[in-house]
Amino acid sequence: MPPVNFRIAVGLPHEDITHPGAIKAALAEFISTAIFVFAGEGSGMAFNKLTDDGSSTPAGIIMASLAHAFGLFIGVATAANISGGHVNPAVTFGAFVGGNITLLRGILYWIAQLLGSTVACLLLKFSTHGMTTSAFALSSGVNVWNALVFEIVMTFGLVYTVYATAIDPRKGQLGTIAPIAIGFIVGANVLAGGAFEGASMNPAVSFGPALVSWDWTHHWVYWAGPLIGGGLAGLIYETIFISRTHEPVPSPEF
Repeated sequence: MPPVNFRIAVGLPHEDITHPGAIKAALAEFISTAIFVFAGEGSGMAFNKLTDDGSSTPAGIIMASLAHAFGLFIGVATAANISGGHVNPAVTFGAFVGGNITLLRGILYWIAQLLGSTVACLLLKFSTHGMTTSAFALSSGVNVWNALVFEIVMTFGLVYTVYATAIDPRKGQLGTIAPIAIGFIVGANVLAGGAFEGASMNPAVSFGPALVSWDWTHHWVYWAGPLIGGGLAGLIYETIFISRTHEPVPSPEF
């Protein structure tokens, strides 16, 4: 294996924050995250209304899985040509660890993603005449360490999929199905972990409902797990499977 020189970079404010292209990319992340969270969180609220708080039932989890898979597919696809279609701070962090985005651009994306999630939850609360946006929570018998491992493993799979289908320079025509693959892995993980701890895999998805409902119980799990899992996936895929000798991160072309 050739030596790996990490190309993690801070970036330049005039290129990664204030440049019109950077602002457009952040706006794309904001809109796509709002679309995704509105569909995912809204599906749970709708099922609760229809079944008297039945979102944790098998049918509710299947409904949530489909809503998250379809919503993320659309979110990633609509932003892919503008921002890369991260729609998730953990994906952005994994891309940063692998040297595929600068620190400043990553922070800009994080702000946009968190704002998009918050606005989506506020719109849901207004549209449903004050229904509560449910914060992610642990199921009975599941402790924070169980949940942390769930989030690490599921987010690792998500970001690994992002790298394999969207970031890897050898992806070729596989890149055309990246949004579908990314949506499917999230939908599958909701089926696997939804009954235990909600299956977030995305700090922005957890942040909006927690902020609007002002429920921060075990909220740190939904940040620590995805960031650890996403960072590990980015590090492993970039260093082992891409294994290129890195040069400094090139400036984005707009």
